[in-house]
Amino acid sequence: MKEIIQNIKTNYKLVLVVLAAGLLLGWLFFHNGGESTEAGSATESHEGHDHGAEEATVWTCSMHPQIKQNEPGDCPICGMDLIPLSSMQNDENNTNPNELMLTEAAAELANIRTTVVKLETPQNEIFLQGKVQEDERNISFITARYGGRIEKLFINFTGQDVKKGDKLATIYSPDLVTAQRELIEAAQFKESRPALYNAAKNKLRLWDISDEQVAEIEKNGEPKVHFDVVSPISGTVTMRHVALGDYVKEGSALFKVVDLSTVWIQFDAYESDLPWVKSGDKVEFIIPSLPAEKFSGKVAFIDPIIDAKTRIAKVRVEQRNPGQKIKPEMFVSGTVTSRIASNSEQLLVPKSAVLWTGKRAVVYVKVPERENPTFLYHEITLGPEAGDNYVVAEGLEEGEVIATNGVFKIDAAAQLQGKQSMMNPGGEAITTGHNHGEMNMSSDKENAVIEQVKVDPKFVKQLTAFYETYLKMNEAFIASDAAKVSTEAKNSANALGNVEMELLKGDAHMAWMDQLKTLKPALQKIGNSNNIDEQRLEYATLNLALYKSLKMFGLDNDTTYYQYCPMANGDQGAYWFSAEKEIRNPYFGDMMLSCGETKETIK
Repeated sequence: MKEIIQNIKTNYKLVLVVLAAGLLLGWLFFHNGGESTEAGSATESHEGHDHGAEEATVWTCSMHPQIKQNEPGDCPICGMDLIPLSSMQNDENNTNPNELMLTEAAAELANIRTTVVKLETPQNEIFLQGKVQEDERNISFITARYGGRIEKLFINFTGQDVKKGDKLATIYSPDLVTAQRELIEAAQFKESRPALYNAAKNKLRLWDISDEQVAEIEKNGEPKVHFDVVSPISGTVTMRHVALGDYVKEGSALFKVVDLSTVWIQFDAYESDLPWVKSGDKVEFIIPSLPAEKFSGKVAFIDPIIDAKTRIAKVRVEQRNPGQKIKPEMFVSGTVTSRIASNSEQLLVPKSAVLWTGKRAVVYVKVPERENPTFLYHEITLGPEAGDNYVVAEGLEEGEVIATNGVFKIDAAAQLQGKQSMMNPGGEAITTGHNHGEMNMSSDKENAVIEQVKVDPKFVKQLTAFYETYLKMNEAFIASDAAKVSTEAKNSANALGNVEMELLKGDAHMAWMDQLKTLKPALQKIGNSNNIDEQRLEYATLNLALYKSLKMFGLDNDTTYYQYCPMANGDQGAYWFSAEKEIRNPYFGDMMLSCGETKETIK
């Protein structure tokens, strides 16, 4: 028995020794001993341990990297399959920890495109609203040179056309009769008392009595009882201040006659528009009342003073008006394509390269001399808009390369890695969930707090009628029918033209004018295009201005849903309005009909 127990103890010790030796050899082979093997040179003990399986427990969407989940599934935004999230490490040579390195495959998948920042002369297309006005140089105010009574009236209504020298009225004036008698009496003594005679003649001349009429009075020896008022110019009587039998005093206004063969097109230019407008610039404009015709002219005058209340300056175009088809007070919409007034070269960047937070403008600059595409967050200061570009006031230098497409995806990747990004300028790591609207560049800038104002109910009804035509255009976008979109855009433009601006007063009036500067051109471009992609880009711009309108003025007993897709508008995100809460995406149609979410309900 003792021998058996002794053998068991011996064998147990042997097993322990063998087990310890095996563990030691294994540790030496995979840790220290790994230095002598090819496999070991690539990995080291703990660092060689595969953490990929652990890291793969975080799942994200290739199109919406802000989505992070702990298990596989479908993207809650677009419905695509989630993929494992892999960390992208910077090159070892990076000196800035905020540099974001992408693999060539990732950059191609994200459709990253870049451009070189250059010095160019900025150009812009300015949309101006205005009215037709009378040419002030062709206005004649006819007043009474002497007091009396209107005995005859040859102008029976306002708007009557007259020619130069036509009779307008006949006046009986007791003072004029007395002055004529003085002339007749003085004529008898013109040889002996010429001063008296000349004074009597000059008195009549000052009352606009011609020398021929004076000679006739002197010849007849009897005063004329009635004198005619004649038109000094050919034109249209636009104002009549007297009626038959009225008594008028010297200096009283009788008629206003305007020559409408030439009219002024007076455009309203805001302070931000003035750097882009200069004398001699060509202006193309349309008059909604004459939809079949297009007009053009040159800037003849820019008002040197800005109105203190409206903050606008008048920009004048002189226009010939044969047949008087153009009527004063008609509304006009014009476009000025111009270089900046200073004609200086400045740094320009495409609008697609800029991300807005409302306070900051952000671009991603490509880091040179990197094996893989590498980008660095840059905050810049922007100058005025220049068409599809922004003028850069500071923050960039000529020759730098910036991302112009896929910028939002670069920013999303930076956020996921805790680097500097649009929403995290300090580079703090964030945890994102199903909140795919907050990183859109338009959400802070365009959707600031807008207070609703009380306006004339008639205006709200007209705005609602425009909104109803907008919904038909929205349905055409959902169907991806470019021809139908064009037709409905034109219908919407007509409905917008029926909204009476005169119903608004003060700040509301100015706000609506500002919104029209975006609404009208966007609808015009959509209506003139048959390319669904171009139409959708303008549609995204249109909806930002329409949000301000509906938020400020409301709808007439109606509810609308303000909805958003982060993938629209080149992955910069875009909004639209719907009469239903159900998501039906107008930017992708059947491709991703349910992609999006309702951001706000406006009642």
